[in-house]
Amino acid sequence: MKSHVSELIELLSLERLEDNLFRGQSRDIGTKYVFGGQVVGQALSAAQATMNSAGEPRDAHSLHAYFLRAGDIDAPIVYNVDRTRDGGSFSVRRVTAIQHGQPIFFLAASFQQHEQGAEHQLSMPEVPKPEDLDPSPSLSPEQMAQLPTKVQRWLSRQGPFEFRHVYPRDELNPPKRPPFQQVWFRLSERVGDAPELHRALLAYASDFHLLGTATFPHGISYYQPNVQMASLDHALWFHRAFRADEWLLYSIDSPSAQGGRGLARGQVFDRGGRLIASTAQEGMIRVVGADKAGAAVHSKG
Repeated sequence: MKSHVSELIELLSLERLEDNLFRGQSRDIGTKYVFGGQVVGQALSAAQATMNSAGEPRDAHSLHAYFLRAGDIDAPIVYNVDRTRDGGSFSVRRVTAIQHGQPIFFLAASFQQHEQGAEHQLSMPEVPKPEDLDPSPSLSPEQMAQLPTKVQRWLSRQGPFEFRHVYPRDELNPPKRPPFQQVWFRLSERVGDAPELHRALLAYASDFHLLGTATFPHGISYYQPNVQMASLDHALWFHRAFRADEWLLYSIDSPSAQGGRGLARGQVFDRGGRLIASTAQEGMIRVVGADKAGAAVHSKG
């Protein structure tokens, strides 16, 4: 039987149909629709697969994406890559993810050949080491039975990544707290050394825990049946080399929520304190049954 890590790597290894056309499958991780991080990771994999003809080796340094439609978990996804530009130092690829004849996702990724230049970074927050933190405890059968079916499936999954929260939150009875969190994470098995694989793995994992930070000041949670959440866009910048199978710290904040939307930003550090990536995401946050979802979120702030 394949491990969850092997399944994820297979998921990110797309079938090439033509020079610029790829097909990917989906994995059910307990969500009703295709997990957003999966589409981001697969689209980046497709873009990276078209870089062989660009001359000097070029690595992805940024991507910007929009989620257009919910993905059908039972249907394959076709990724059409447009080789927009191969310049002297930079290349750009645009990727359209298609299901049932309609685009469900757009991504633009920029690649740069290796260069030396000025360097600085913000410091990593002072937090406990991952080995000093306990994994999140499992819910009892009685607690699980009280949750919506979608959340039960989400929580019962065994994923390829291990997460350890610096300041855990009770998602069943979420308190109001400032919109900040830090989460250590790593792939649960050692994998190969290819930088392209580790960037695709980080793109996949970067969708976890990000938008949820915007709910912290309002005492609401995705676990609650009257709360609807969905990613609208996603941005990711790669700064320095890293490994996704070694502990990384995801430090996240949410500067604003308004109009039924929330914004979250993240910084990813390796355990040596190097800033290896940054993220940003805006998503829909609605409280079902309220007259105005945005007003309902604000009323909890």
